[in-house]
Amino acid sequence: MNNQRTLIKSTTDSYMPELLERINITYSRKNYNKIKKNTIKIIDLFAGIGGMRMGFSRSYSQCVFSSEWDKYAQQTYQFNFGEKPFGDINKINPQDIPDHDILIGGFPCQPFSTIGKREGFRHETQGNLFYNIAQILEAKKPFCFLLENVPGLVNHDKVQTFNIILKTLDSLNYDVRYSILDAALFNLPQVRERIYIVGFCRDYLKERVEFNFPVGRKNNVFIDQFIETNVEGYSISKHLQKTYLFKKDDGRPQIVDQNSKVKVKTFVSTYHKIQRLTGTFVRDGETGLRLLSENECKAIMGLPKDFQFPVSRTQMYRQIGNSVAIPVIHEIAEKIYDVIKQQARGNGKETRYPISHF
Repeated sequence: MNNQRTLIKSTTDSYMPELLERINITYSRKNYNKIKKNTIKIIDLFAGIGGMRMGFSRSYSQCVFSSEWDKYAQQTYQFNFGEKPFGDINKINPQDIPDHDILIGGFPCQPFSTIGKREGFRHETQGNLFYNIAQILEAKKPFCFLLENVPGLVNHDKVQTFNIILKTLDSLNYDVRYSILDAALFNLPQVRERIYIVGFCRDYLKERVEFNFPVGRKNNVFIDQFIETNVEGYSISKHLQKTYLFKKDDGRPQIVDQNSKVKVKTFVSTYHKIQRLTGTFVRDGETGLRLLSENECKAIMGLPKDFQFPVSRTQMYRQIGNSVAIPVIHEIAEKIYDVIKQQARGNGKETRYPISHF
């Protein structure tokens, strides 16, 4: 398939899932009662600081399990949510994870194993953290999931990695859709493309559900609206500016101030290393140039102002760079909740979902 990335960005239903859907039509609704409850339960895997959880948070939702191996991210998560995530996901039996309706997670992309004697996804995904997701989906059969990753996942290992993921999810009886979305189109002052993968379990459905990703919209939300002035403690030394950041007159790095009606570059977890090619810096501070402040970083990711980082500044930058664009997650979650609402209503008089909350 040529120009696969363009195809993904222009449609909500990609070629591979559509093909698998035609081959493996196994809707049975054998678990008819799955979506008859008062609270939608969610598990938060590879949780980081809980960005995806915030995007799914509603009055009728409850996070019943979270997992994050990084001890500093655990600290931030616990400080803001009042619970410490489980550590290494490899050390928990999938059957011990609480029952849930929605699985969410931004899983790392690793090379897949090419050795082993087991069949199916157990062989192809062995040694990869996606394998843990597949195990949980197989064991717990949630109604749906949302996974997030970098757009490069599509072409990783000459597309083999992504094809294995799609085939694995299909083999677990999930109807899958995916799309690459840019946070800049969701009222954030940052260009941040990510791939989002949504799947609905056919076991609970009579037929394929109607689901379309939000597409976002052009907007005038730029970084100038969030730039602070006279900020102390984030300055970049004059020496570093002269010998590194501005050693070439090539328009790099990106410099912004209160007059900059632009979207900043994608914020990365290594921002604290002050990289001239990928960094965005502010014309302000004691030396005339500084790093983005904590509040500015929160703004470009959609984090609430009262979100706290009880860790070092380096860890704060790492955690924000590894997090998700919350408004994008929020809008995808709305689409997923719409599907649940429609399915709950379709169950007739017996449904106990709080429909009025949707």
